[in-house]
Amino acid sequence: MMKEPLPYYTNASSTKRIARNTLMLYFRQMLIMAVSLYTVRVVLNTLGAEDYGIYNVVAGVVTMFGFVNNAMATASQRYLSFALGQDDGIQLKRYFSMSLTIHCLIALAVVGIAETAGLWLVEHNLVIPAQRQQAVIWIYQASIFSTMCTMLTAPFMAAIIAHEDMDIYAYVSIVEVGLKLGIACILPLFATDRLILYSLLMALIVLVTAAIYSTICVKRYAECRGGLLRDKALFKEMSSYTGWNMFGSASGVLKNQMVNIILNQFFSLTVNTARGIAYQVNGAVSSFAQNFTTAVRPQIIKSYASGERDRMLQFMSRSCKATLLLMYIFALPLILEMPYVLHLWLKEVPEHAVLFTRLALSDALLDSVSYPLMAAAQATGRVRLYQSVVGGVLLLNAPAAYTVLRWGGEPHSVFAVSIGITMLAFVVRLLILRHLIDFSFWNFIRRILLPLVSSVAIAAIVPCLARKTMAEGFLRLCVTTAISIASVGTSGYFIALSKSERVWMRRTACGRFGRRNKRT
Repeated sequence: MMKEPLPYYTNASSTKRIARNTLMLYFRQMLIMAVSLYTVRVVLNTLGAEDYGIYNVVAGVVTMFGFVNNAMATASQRYLSFALGQDDGIQLKRYFSMSLTIHCLIALAVVGIAETAGLWLVEHNLVIPAQRQQAVIWIYQASIFSTMCTMLTAPFMAAIIAHEDMDIYAYVSIVEVGLKLGIACILPLFATDRLILYSLLMALIVLVTAAIYSTICVKRYAECRGGLLRDKALFKEMSSYTGWNMFGSASGVLKNQMVNIILNQFFSLTVNTARGIAYQVNGAVSSFAQNFTTAVRPQIIKSYASGERDRMLQFMSRSCKATLLLMYIFALPLILEMPYVLHLWLKEVPEHAVLFTRLALSDALLDSVSYPLMAAAQATGRVRLYQSVVGGVLLLNAPAAYTVLRWGGEPHSVFAVSIGITMLAFVVRLLILRHLIDFSFWNFIRRILLPLVSSVAIAAIVPCLARKTMAEGFLRLCVTTAISIASVGTSGYFIALSKSERVWMRRTACGRFGRRNKRT
């Protein structure tokens, strides 16, 4: 089959493109985080700790089905990026149409499972006050609707990522967070059941943003204007890849969400509320690392597709360092000042919330180094071994957490279990990746991991000392944050980065500064 050239695929500098996309994604995330932190506070105060805990538990059941969407979106993006890397417009159209077909089929299957097995789980296994059972059903149905909309939008989101047009995310996010802020403001004005109203309005936001994304993609990208596709060979190839990605994503979701249900069996709803707050903060901070990986993943896949293996490994290695350091810049001051930050944010801080959030951030920091490794494994297309083994390790988290609690463990013990599983999964990822792309395990440990560990440890020394010399308050928060940023940046540059990477950074910065001076 002859290739159809892609007039919109450019050969611009990969580094410049990644930097621009990272900045756009960071702008998007800063906007989302600022509004989310405020809206969570308002919603928590409006609904109360118990109702907010109910929403987190019930929505968490449907979130477990969200792994399907994550797996499909990742698979779609891999194939679209691969076609762009090979500069093949005809194959790009076929990949998108088949992706849309698979998404529609799996969305119908997920709705069927959610309305049967999932509904039974909610009605008969969750510990919910009898007077809130009707609200639980409304929340669950709204969450199913949201999940279905998100699934059907996934191919369009994958197209945006594959084309590296991250500015679209920033623009649509302004609409999205604006609507969420509006909900937080108007929710206290209603005398009806606010928990039900909140779940319905959140579902409406998902529908609106899904419509915006799909409309933009249809107008912007030629491959998004096609319909569904019937091709047994391509369906088998992409569904197999999606299936194994689905298993891996399911394992990651179950690693966290099943623990929410397990905690509900052993402790009160306030523990679920504390865990929900912890993962709100964790999600906001983790997204900075994930955004960088989102920006660099298309380049990793395109480099592999075009046969540039060394370039792919270079992107992967540098991304491992960047993801951890970028996340640590935000995580370090939060971990140190968590009691004050949560009090400033929530006023009334639920029991366990401070410790839960610190442990969740520590777990996420360890896991962030794995994001580029996942992208490299997915670029090869050979994901069966990777997903089956790594997914199997992640699935150990729920039974291990249940066992620890059964033996009398405290609520925070489930986070210690999760951290142990994350470390084990990281080692397994490295061992498997060594076989997929002829990757050296010990070189990674020596050149990437050890410098990162040293950098992280040294960066924490000065902020910890500064924190001890001041009384708790807003001034100490600002000072700790400023020192943390400087400390992480300095230790990261001189310890985590190799000599060649420091030279590359200086040349990149000098080149941009020189171009900017010429323009002025």
